[in-house]
Amino acid sequence: MGIFWDLLQQEELDKQQAQADSVEDRVAILETELENTRVLLRKTLVALEKHLSQDIDGDGIAGE
Repeated sequence: MGIFWDLLQQEELDKQQAQADSVEDRVAILETELENTRVLLRKTLVALEKHLSQDIDGDGIAGE
């Protein structure tokens, strides 16, 4: 019975490790997507400020 218990425990450990790896991969992808979104948002804000000639983000400068 001991060998079966060891196999079951090892299978569970392997499954948990795969889930952890998957979570780490997903977090890395989400961090990259977040950075891309921030860059796009900044570019959009600059273009909008230039178009409207207004300071939208409150930094005291319109379009930069």
